[in-house]
Amino acid sequence: MLGTVLIGAFEWRNAATFGDLPLHGKLLASMLAGMTPRSSGFTTVDIADMSEATWFMQDALMFVGGGSASTGGGIKVTTFAVMLLAIVAEARGDRDIEAFGRRLDGGVVRLAIAVAFIGSTFVGLAALALLVLTDLHLDVILFEVISAFATSGLSTGVTPQLPDGAKYVLVALMFAGRTGTMTLAAALALRDRRRVIRLPEERPIIG
Repeated sequence: MLGTVLIGAFEWRNAATFGDLPLHGKLLASMLAGMTPRSSGFTTVDIADMSEATWFMQDALMFVGGGSASTGGGIKVTTFAVMLLAIVAEARGDRDIEAFGRRLDGGVVRLAIAVAFIGSTFVGLAALALLVLTDLHLDVILFEVISAFATSGLSTGVTPQLPDGAKYVLVALMFAGRTGTMTLAAALALRDRRRVIRLPEERPIIG
């Protein structure tokens, strides 16, 4: 919902996208632009004509992606929610992470952090590769890379003009984004190594 509102505000006066639409057309286009980056990839306006602020907003929506066990890409909404709950619990000084009358296990938080970090690493390495292989600006590259990772189907239109090496990077990223985080989450969730000896606890300075 927040993404829909922000994208609508960013594009409301953009003549190349929403500017010439009637009021109901702007509202519908805003809703579609705010929802489709998470999975479906439909669009009623040219992505290339959108503002950089809208690209950035859609980058965030695509990276989070859809719900767990769905066909959507990204790190998944549940992963994002677990990390957000952990931040809220830490800010409140709570020892436990709680939501909807339940307490989250510490292993779930570690798993969410691992999935988000691996996904961010995939995106960062692919963006770096495209910066080396092409002359495109970072905002365009980030949109293409995150869209590939999230398998959302959106594009600014530059993909057909990319060199073969850059296309291979995007292909590998689409495969990693579709199967990598899901496989990683399943593999890590199944591992439960219990150690006989536990080392003394330490609290390093964070921040």
